[in-house]
Amino acid sequence: MTKKRGDYTPESKFQLVLKLLTGEQRAAQLCRQHQVSETSLSRWRQQLLDNGAKAFESDTGTSAEQERIAELERMVGRLAMELAAAKKLSSWLDSQP
Repeated sequence: MTKKRGDYTPESKFQLVLKLLTGEQRAAQLCRQHQVSETSLSRWRQQLLDNGAKAFESDTGTSAEQERIAELERMVGRLAMELAAAKKLSSWLDSQP
């Protein structure tokens, strides 16, 4: 049974290329064993090498989310202080004759 085009998951492609790059298996062995063309394996290898640095870049969405969380935490802190001050003032005004 042969695999059809697109039947390789990103994880399986990564594992094959990793075996190739570490020298665990030669390209010809991997191609025969997993029924993949050498052209595809070479393309996957190049994609990994070209895009591998992106794995170490910080996610800008995450930093924006963290900024928003920090802003909301500051707002909650400020509102908590205002509430405490209002309660003190209210209790002070209630105790006045």
